[in-house]
Amino acid sequence: MNATKIKLSATELDLVTNAAVLLTKNTITNKVITAFGALANDMQIAIMASHLPENVLASTPKIARGENYLGLPWVMLDYPRVFAKQDVFAIRTFFWWGNCLSVTLQLSGIYQQQFQAQIFALLSTNDNDWLLCCNIEDAWQHHFEANNYKPFSQFSKQEFAKLPFIKLAKKIPLQEWDNIETFIKSTFDALLQLLAT
Repeated sequence: MNATKIKLSATELDLVTNAAVLLTKNTITNKVITAFGALANDMQIAIMASHLPENVLASTPKIARGENYLGLPWVMLDYPRVFAKQDVFAIRTFFWWGNCLSVTLQLSGIYQQQFQAQIFALLSTNDNDWLLCCNIEDAWQHHFEANNYKPFSQFSKQEFAKLPFIKLAKKIPLQEWDNIETFIKSTFDALLQLLAT
């Protein structure tokens, strides 16, 4: 019986024999998880001063990780978070290996109804760098390709009103690592101000 011979390229052989690559990846992932934990504490303090719905205020932070979003590892922090069948209110901080870090507000159902007009009114009156999800089929895609996000300014009031959910996001490239904590905090604060009633 002939077994299939698995061949590796020179680059693949270098990687498979270099344990430091995965050990370093694990160290970085653990640092992101630790940073998200500390940021979650700051977010909880900030949220208590907001006027968000009671069940949103009662939610707790959740940090999760995985190895395969479009083939690459990720870590996410959801806070605040309410995931009901039709009604979603979440702010998701998403670290995506090799790509970017993003902060996204996701609303559907009663939360979309509550905040939709306010969000459009506030964001349409000024220049901003918010991106809005244009993929109306799948609310669980996080990449920033043109078929998933486009600038908020490209949406008319009518288009915005017809969205089945709202996903409003900002991102920062991982090359700007030293600015990521400030980016997360300022984006989170901006979202709380946008949702203030």
